Amino acid sequence: MAMRTGLHGRTRIDGCAAPGALQAGRTIKMGARPCFGSVPLVGSGRPITARRVAADVAAPAAEKAKAAAKGFKPEQYNNAKLGAELPKEYENYLPNSEKPRRAGVILHPTSLPGPYGIGELGSEARKFVDWLESAGLTCWQMLPICPPDPMFWSPYSGTDANTGFPMLISVDDLVAEGLVDAKDKPPTVPIADVDYPAVVAAKDPVLGFAAARLLNDKKFADLKKEMEAFRKNNPWIEDSAMFEVARNLEGLNMCAWWDWPVDFRKRKPAALAEFQKEHKDAIDTYVAIQFFFDRQWKALKKYANSKSIDIIGDMPIYVGGHSADVWANQDLFEVDEATGVPTLVSGVPPDAFSETGQLWGSPLYKWDKHKAEGYKWWCQRMSRALELYDETRIDHFRGFAGYWQVAGDAETAMDGKWIKGPGTDLFEALNKKLGKVPILAEDLGVITQDVNELRQAIGAPGMVVLQFGWGSGPNNVHLPHNHYKNSFCYAGTHDNETAVGWYHGSAGPADKEYIQKYFSTNGQDIAWVFITACMKSVADTSIFLMQDVLRLDNSARMNSPGKAAGNWGWRMSNSWEGLQNEAQNLRWLAGISNRLPAKAAKDFKM
Repeated sequence: MAMRTGLHGRTRIDGCAAPGALQAGRTIKMGARPCFGSVPLVGSGRPITARRVAADVAAPAAEKAKAAAKGFKPEQYNNAKLGAELPKEYENYLPNSEKPRRAGVILHPTSLPGPYGIGELGSEARKFVDWLESAGLTCWQMLPICPPDPMFWSPYSGTDANTGFPMLISVDDLVAEGLVDAKDKPPTVPIADVDYPAVVAAKDPVLGFAAARLLNDKKFADLKKEMEAFRKNNPWIEDSAMFEVARNLEGLNMCAWWDWPVDFRKRKPAALAEFQKEHKDAIDTYVAIQFFFDRQWKALKKYANSKSIDIIGDMPIYVGGHSADVWANQDLFEVDEATGVPTLVSGVPPDAFSETGQLWGSPLYKWDKHKAEGYKWWCQRMSRALELYDETRIDHFRGFAGYWQVAGDAETAMDGKWIKGPGTDLFEALNKKLGKVPILAEDLGVITQDVNELRQAIGAPGMVVLQFGWGSGPNNVHLPHNHYKNSFCYAGTHDNETAVGWYHGSAGPADKEYIQKYFSTNGQDIAWVFITACMKSVADTSIFLMQDVLRLDNSARMNSPGKAAGNWGWRMSNSWEGLQNEAQNLRWLAGISNRLPAKAAKDFKM
């Protein structure tokens, strides 16, 4: 086992044999291991062959479904009398799995490699999709793609829930379409953590140039018509554009919207009309830039779906206080009617991440007002999510059952109280308007019985996180033997340390001893021990951080809850060609744990 320096001086642990040795019929002795600690192959020492392992792999659900359809109908059994003879086709009446097992990676688009200081929706994103396919993975999970707050750049406190972060727009794709000249591209920079202000300074002028060309060059008349259709079909873009232009105006850019001129703050029709007239060009430019984002995003999603890869988005339950969402819908939020200042805000009580709790500061919802309008705002928000993602993780799902309420002027989240949320009423309204909404419930933290009952009532999968499993005994829900089928199993989330960083840092001696005995491992390849355990979990979906695939330490951590600055910056510098061994290892794990997509599973050999 060897230690070597990886990305940006980060520690990477290597030295395992690849599972390519597991060819059909070949014998593996118990001294060898296929790159994941000693987890996959533990036993008495007798040889294990791939054929022996294959005998334990269940037939794909699709094959069972075909067999069940051969001539026998459920009513033939239900209508038969006690002791009646059943037809021969009865033996084909086999159980059918509700949904296939699958696996994927958390990688926020900002973390992709690329030349312009931040990940983009262009060629590197498509290469990542190709890499996922080669690894037998079918899920790409990411953080919110909305414009992050301009102070700490958190995507969980964005300036608009409906729009996309313009810095993700691919410059090279704009060049390929003729919207930007090659000579006008931003300067290339070495790959390092994202310097958001520098990226904005470099890319903003380029995006503005592309927007001007779309709006004014007759060569792009057809594309402009597409943009006009986008604008017409998404009326929320008008408020989004006004807010974006206003928050960047000199004199307004250093204050929150509730400190703007009173008539504009209160959205008096005359004030809005005057603003739109005065800033028409800037508003049109922003709409054009959002059109670029929407177009590139949907093209990327279509490409991923063509490879049988689902995009799993992330929706914070709350929206940022200084956002178009709150400014345009003040009556739906707990803000002062006269001043607009948030009066009741969000957070969580003291927990494992913070002794004083987490004070998020987003204004809470006036749920009675939402209910009175049939949850119209939520239906529009979820409808937009369904355009962008195949499934959506709702961050802090527990807030729909009961939420922590803190005074708007509080300095910490310690002094708050629990308030009952809308419960199933909201989801019934969503389902009535939109059909079955495919969500993932982030149900971590203080989870009371009502939260579990709500999640189960709407049929949403929950979450289990291996890193949380080692401190409270064998009944801990995050331990593999306690996992449940309708769930996502994570090695760790974006809020966690990396597996390597946690094991060699925060994990206590008792944690390490438990892990070593539980997995029969020495812990030297802990990231892949956890990935392997995730793959083998009974959970329908297995997800792990790209940082753990790369065996990186905490210098690659994406977010440290309770710490405002210094997050959200990590980027990977690997070439996808250089990660083929990792792809091969993951594909093997997906194969033996029945997580390959149906087509790949048919061709899989041990």
